[in-house]
Amino acid sequence: MNHPVFFQPADGWVGDLIPFQKDGEFWLFYLHEIRSDPKPGTSWNLVTTKDLIQFQDHGVSLAHGTVDDLDFNAYTGSIAVDETGVHHLFYTGHNPWNLGADGAPLQLVMHATSTDGMKTWTKHPELTFGAPEGYETGDWRDPFVFRDEEAGQWRMLLAARHAEGPERRRGVIAQCVSSDLMKWEHTEPFWDPRRYITHECPDVFAWGDWWYMVYSEFSESFTTRYRMAKSPNGPWTVPDLDSIDGRAFYASKSAERDGRRFFFGWIASKEDARDDGPWQWAGTMSVLEARQNADGTLAFSFPDELVESFWKQVPAQLDRELPATLTVPDGYEAILTRNNVPRQFYAKAVLQISAGTTECGLLLRSSADGDRSYIIRLEPKRGRMVFDRWPRNIIGDAQWHVSGDVPFDIELERPCELGAGEHTLEVVVDGDLCVAVLDRQVALSTRIYDLTDGLLGVFAGEGAATVTELEIRERTP
Repeated sequence: MNHPVFFQPADGWVGDLIPFQKDGEFWLFYLHEIRSDPKPGTSWNLVTTKDLIQFQDHGVSLAHGTVDDLDFNAYTGSIAVDETGVHHLFYTGHNPWNLGADGAPLQLVMHATSTDGMKTWTKHPELTFGAPEGYETGDWRDPFVFRDEEAGQWRMLLAARHAEGPERRRGVIAQCVSSDLMKWEHTEPFWDPRRYITHECPDVFAWGDWWYMVYSEFSESFTTRYRMAKSPNGPWTVPDLDSIDGRAFYASKSAERDGRRFFFGWIASKEDARDDGPWQWAGTMSVLEARQNADGTLAFSFPDELVESFWKQVPAQLDRELPATLTVPDGYEAILTRNNVPRQFYAKAVLQISAGTTECGLLLRSSADGDRSYIIRLEPKRGRMVFDRWPRNIIGDAQWHVSGDVPFDIELERPCELGAGEHTLEVVVDGDLCVAVLDRQVALSTRIYDLTDGLLGVFAGEGAATVTELEIRERTP
């Protein structure tokens, strides 16, 4: 059996990640989700990696409390190191039976420290604090702490909500400041757009001349976005392509090593492990690398280490030689491999897309005639990459029972630049997980449950596309 590409603990699922880089190794703390009834509390577990390929699960790092404690659930937070080398862990304490004045379960900022290099943690319940007046007590979570050297202070950002205002537009990134990481004073909001329900898992970092603010939009989109500024005080601007990935990749936070920035998030599972199932909270960990474009905007793609781990060539065995041109001015054409691709593989297709083309892309786990498959579809006229499957859904035995009015898997749409010319589409598939990357700029992650094997294909519709390269690689056990 091949080594899995994406990390998931044997006894549960990966929730929000809290990445920390220590001596060249990534310490990836994560909320350990166990789906059972009754539901146990949530702890911080730890997985480490040096190469982003092999992961060592260390189990529980910060244990959750009892049913009588404020931290029955130890939810998302961050870690900071003071000048003496002590590690300070800030996290969200939550107990569903501990209700605030408004009847909602309280969310509280809690504190633990480690003096042995994060091997053990000592909790400090006396340092616990909740939302001040003017904020909802049930939304005061995900404390992110960073050092503002220019101001000479520590800043803590929190996913919060104003107590008043339109119900779905009260979201705010609240802020506290401290000189010693122990006493915190509430101050003006860090970001207050009055647009979303809330902004989960805030993350802020500097890179070159730019500052970046990352948050997960808890609203209609459920995606992780970023903003840019020349200062941690803003003003924050919206890049044209402002999201990290699509609906399935959530709550990603970042860590830096050797001048490179990596985003760690989870690809959500689906209920009943089926394509039509609703998205669930938590899933399997996935890593994307951010690269900084010349204008400061961020591009997202696979880390080189991940791509290079697929080293064994798999013959594509197409029914024609490359380069192969699919010319269909008002129709559709696909070429497919003769043999099924592995359950775990990396594929790269280089396409020359002609002006005016409606669609082209890759078929995954396709039937021999190309009529049943998953689809990574590039749509130049609409400037987007989408994930699709065909048939999308069949609820009866007649043609009109196919959900043809649904243009693609809703929520799996990524805006991108698709001008005429060369474009590179990369895909990593491992079991029921699939991540596609376009031009090392735009990432799209999803689950693929129902079709378990099949062929790989390239297609074009209403236009022309030339396949100049098609590469398939796998790992070996």
